[in-house]
Amino acid sequence: MNKLRKGDTVIAITGRDKGKRGTVVSRVDDDHLVVEGLNLSKRHVKPNPMKGVSGGIQEKAMPIHQSNLAIYNSATGKGDRVGVKQGEDGRKVRIFKSSGAEVPTAKPSTAA
Repeated sequence: MNKLRKGDTVIAITGRDKGKRGTVVSRVDDDHLVVEGLNLSKRHVKPNPMKGVSGGIQEKAMPIHQSNLAIYNSATGKGDRVGVKQGEDGRKVRIFKSSGAEVPTAKPSTAA
């Protein structure tokens, strides 16, 4: 079970973005995540009118290792560690290590 998932709010605990918060956009592999607003790099892009691409400098979120991130606990306002516990109904649930409270899951939108 991955402790950090798509849709979780995380905070950077090391690196040049230390202290910044963002939302997990995707998981690249077992260890790397793409987080909105963290680990941004700049790319110089040439204009291509055939593809409708305007030129200039674009910022892109690059993958960051999950060991440099901690899940954001809104109750304490700090980063926290995640543990896994067996729920009452027998399924695994993620909990905050500091308080033991269940981690809220991001509900997928049900657009009609």
